[in-house]
Amino acid sequence: MNPYDIVRPLLFRLDAERAHHLTFALLDQPLLRPLVQWAAGEPVNDPVDFLGMRLRNRVGLAAGLDKNGEHLQALSALGFGFIEIGTVTPKPQPGNARPRIFRIPRRNALINRLGFNNHGLDALVHNVQQSGFDGVLGINIGKNGSTPNERAIDDYRECLIRVHGIASYVTVNVSSPNTKDLRRLQGGDELSGLLAGLSETRAMLADRDGKRVPMVLKIAPDLDDEQIALIADLLPAQGIDAVIATNTTVSRDSVAGEENAGQTGGLSGAPVFDMSNRVIRALRERLPVGYPIIGVGGILSAADACAKIEAGASVVQMYTGIIYRGPSLISDCARALAHQAATGQAPSR
Repeated sequence: MNPYDIVRPLLFRLDAERAHHLTFALLDQPLLRPLVQWAAGEPVNDPVDFLGMRLRNRVGLAAGLDKNGEHLQALSALGFGFIEIGTVTPKPQPGNARPRIFRIPRRNALINRLGFNNHGLDALVHNVQQSGFDGVLGINIGKNGSTPNERAIDDYRECLIRVHGIASYVTVNVSSPNTKDLRRLQGGDELSGLLAGLSETRAMLADRDGKRVPMVLKIAPDLDDEQIALIADLLPAQGIDAVIATNTTVSRDSVAGEENAGQTGGLSGAPVFDMSNRVIRALRERLPVGYPIIGVGGILSAADACAKIEAGASVVQMYTGIIYRGPSLISDCARALAHQAATGQAPSR
């Protein structure tokens, strides 16, 4: 029996955000770490080279679970191949009013409208520096809600400058639906200008720090074919090293009629699986051969993770699936992806 099957009903009786904080309060207790590691299963050692980094395995944590880099040691005990924290903004901000996370259990889904709630750059940089974490760390950056799009480059540039020295890679998040007008930055001229400016800043930082930190773009699942093609052409042209496909969706077609389906925010979990795979396939067809894609969205089983690779992803990330399936999902997926890479065979869905 999966130990999480005992814990989940208790957590699901609580408000989703309260359950989140309670879970981390327990995970952060060193005395409980052996129990957590037992529940997560044996970590999978399947080293893979990705963006010049050596990943422990092909399964990463998506941004959003640890916005401030406060729980890196606890998360590393779960067996991830790499961890992404954030989204961080230059200044602290509370995000949107509570309640702002809603479960849709019948669809293995969540809706969140957190709104980039975080403690700001100073806190995140301090937390990472004090954590002792030595794994592959992605830091997801965004703009403050009060910053207009015309000055968005200033916020992203400030974040990039501050995290460049501590990040294994940096993700530029222009795809959250919970910051007003943010997704407009995915448009052609806006995106081209933003990425060009950040690439110029990154080149300066590479000279300063003596290292070139990979830069990644995270995009939405709601893009049409024309938008995907435009982004696919911009990525290599602007020196962006990889793309994360995808963030949450604003569509409610797959959860129509369900309790909480009418809540505003981004929908994640199983309903995003096919949407993100569509974007991954379209990117793979358009991007240069071998261009790295991180596949995320709706992974709730080992077969789901393998399907992301079959669609064209290089590695995967997860978040909502862990809430519904527990930490053993991480090792299950990592083991299946290692087997798939070695044999070309994946479990059926």
